Amino acid sequence: MIPKISLITVTFNSDKTLRDTINSVLKQTYTNIEYIVVDGLSKDNTMDIVREYEPQFEGRMKWISEKDKGLYDAMNKGVRMATGDVVGILNSDDFFTANDVLEKVAAGFDKQTDAVYGDLHYVHPDDLQHSVRYYSSKIFKRNLMRMGFIPAHPTFYCRRECFDKFGYYKTDYKIAADFDLLLRFIYVNRIRIKYLPMDMVTMRTGGASTNGLKSRMGGMNEHLRSLRENGVKSNRFILSLRYFYKITEYFRK
Repeated sequence: MIPKISLITVTFNSDKTLRDTINSVLKQTYTNIEYIVVDGLSKDNTMDIVREYEPQFEGRMKWISEKDKGLYDAMNKGVRMATGDVVGILNSDDFFTANDVLEKVAAGFDKQTDAVYGDLHYVHPDDLQHSVRYYSSKIFKRNLMRMGFIPAHPTFYCRRECFDKFGYYKTDYKIAADFDLLLRFIYVNRIRIKYLPMDMVTMRTGGASTNGLKSRMGGMNEHLRSLRENGVKSNRFILSLRYFYKITEYFRK
């Protein structure tokens, strides 16, 4: 069966980067998709851009623009709107690295697969050709989640039914709701996962989870909370070990 992919982009005052995101979706060779934009009442030209591009999707785009309770609440709205077999997230300042990403994502799903994931790389926001870090999910193993490792979340595509079975993003997390969701899906409930050896997403630096020491400390606290709530043994020292590995990512640009 050829899966229908529901691709979700959350926006809020995203007019500076959204065109790159949408154009990368339109260039995908795989067309059995629905594109969902969830906007948090942007005050710039974000929604003008969405309306401008909507006809090019020929009925495959839907959107809402309303007040939300933050990023993860908006993601949940998108998942609930989704009608596809598979759900993925593409952030409004990210874009697909190649035109065949979704084609390879779709091909990765079989009867033994609940989710697929791959690699991404970070670029300087003012120079999209300047790669500053490469995040490979190749080393990921379930047990590494005790150290805070997860597959690159922007490359994670899973069956829609996983959300109904195992829950949505917890909106009382500010930074680590993606870690918490993947911990529940992959570690606690043991969904069947598959690594795709490819660079899937190009991400601009400066996101909420990578912006400064204070953000990193807040992220670690939320990681510890999620591990505790899900009954996974870890501690601050074990979590800190992953930062030594992260240093190597800057040498694989």
